[in-house]
Amino acid sequence: MSERPPELPITDALVAAAEQSSAWPFEEARKIVARIAGRAAGSTVVFETGYGPSGLPHIGTFGEVARTTMVRTAFRVLTRDAVPTLLLCFSDDMDGLRKVPDNVPNREMMAGYLGQPLTRIPDPFGTHPSFGAHNNARLRSFLDRFGFAYEFASATDYYTSGKLDGALLKMLAAYDEVMAIMLPSLGEERQATYSPFLPISPVTGEVLQVPILERKLDAGTIVFRDPANGSLTEVPVTGGAVKCQWKADWALRWTALSVDYEMAGKDLIDSVKLSSQICRVLGAVPPDGFNYELFLDEKGQKISKSKGNGLTIEEWLAYASPESLSLFMFQKPRAAKRLTFDVIPRAVDDYFQFVSGYHRDETDMARRLGNPAWHIHAGDVPTLDVPITFTMLLNLASASNAHTRDVLWGFILRHVPGVTPTTHQKLDELAGYAVRYYQDFVEPTKRFRAPDEVEREALEKLDAALAAVETDGHDDPDAVQSAIYEVGRSFPRFQDAAKSSPDGRPGVSLTWFATLYQILLGLEKGPRFGSFVAIYGIAETRALIRRALAGELVAAPAG
Repeated sequence: MSERPPELPITDALVAAAEQSSAWPFEEARKIVARIAGRAAGSTVVFETGYGPSGLPHIGTFGEVARTTMVRTAFRVLTRDAVPTLLLCFSDDMDGLRKVPDNVPNREMMAGYLGQPLTRIPDPFGTHPSFGAHNNARLRSFLDRFGFAYEFASATDYYTSGKLDGALLKMLAAYDEVMAIMLPSLGEERQATYSPFLPISPVTGEVLQVPILERKLDAGTIVFRDPANGSLTEVPVTGGAVKCQWKADWALRWTALSVDYEMAGKDLIDSVKLSSQICRVLGAVPPDGFNYELFLDEKGQKISKSKGNGLTIEEWLAYASPESLSLFMFQKPRAAKRLTFDVIPRAVDDYFQFVSGYHRDETDMARRLGNPAWHIHAGDVPTLDVPITFTMLLNLASASNAHTRDVLWGFILRHVPGVTPTTHQKLDELAGYAVRYYQDFVEPTKRFRAPDEVEREALEKLDAALAAVETDGHDDPDAVQSAIYEVGRSFPRFQDAAKSSPDGRPGVSLTWFATLYQILLGLEKGPRFGSFVAIYGIAETRALIRRALAGELVAAPAG
């Protein structure tokens, strides 16, 4: 993938709005603009994201790249794209394997390589030269699929090629100062063995956490006792013979690569502080950035690469588009959010609403820059005609027990004029996602219940009301919804005293609509019921009511 981002048309109106925008990417970008004030023209502003490839890539990794890209785009607008930028995706693939991840094959084989750099461990999947290379490829594959402009960096390559040698020698010279920063943050036992340098054993190839017994500044070497044979061993700190502990490594990269911006999770606030102190000791200015909140699983626990308890990139993309995932990353980055399958439908529908809203705000640049769609698409927001929501498609799938998108298109073609899979390819894509999501998450949880006597009477009355609408030929969503409301307000159970119709009659409570979804679809909630009936079909809905009254749905929930 190209390192250079796509062209960004920039106007005076765009820049003026960007300078005042309260959207968080512009707030972050303004910090970088202030940071580089007075810097020599032509110098590159470096954005970095870090990746620890000890486990398979997860969405949190993608989120960091997506969010950093949004800040980079905002910076390009504020500087009229006159300042060169680089997004460096850095993989710490030289790190030693501390434990075997739970979600990989051939775990017994991998157990024999504990302590080895990830790029020296055979790939348990059998597809790449090493485990680190496999996970790096998985990350790059998704980043390329999404179209990110970035440069991928491997710690193994950077250490062994000498790109970090200058900063490593600075670290050696400032060894005592680095130790003074780090030791107070460690427990007594860890203090006894800590060193910012982790030598690679010439005997076993393991990344060692051992005390450094001697430093030779003129030679650029360190001396330690190799536990493999007990002998004193001298190795250079350059050329890949050592790597740094990760907090020191972070500062090393910031220094060697002149990183200007890097964000990190809230759990790394203390680490950022320590790495920043080390960075200053090495004679560099630590990057700007912010601490984002963590993603949580269904139990409210932090997602983990090694545990595999969060959604993978591939899992999200099996049920929704990359744009919906990017929206999830844009929204409230400083708030903890559950990253589970049930957040997908709303993210999908919200994405299309934001795209539609962006085009409605054609003359209001400030509102456009506050719209997530602008940041997702770097200002080049597509025009999308998707007349049916993802949630609606899920309910159609539930009512029809759809296992192919053709079933959904049967309803769409009958009730939405001028729409076909060819003319509305985005809707066709959405139908495919909906069927897959329905099969995997909705169908297994459908729980129909039988109506009680009041509900039976209400359903019978609704059947008659829909028959009248059908006879009159008024099958538009508003006419259907009106009929549904009329039936609901005629039963005290479904009335809402806090609401009233324009003519003063009782309002209709949400209980009425929940009742319809529970009895007819086996679900707890759904979209506007009138719109559902209009697309699913009045005749089909009446047949569904008759099946519910006959007890067939409870007896055979699969339909």
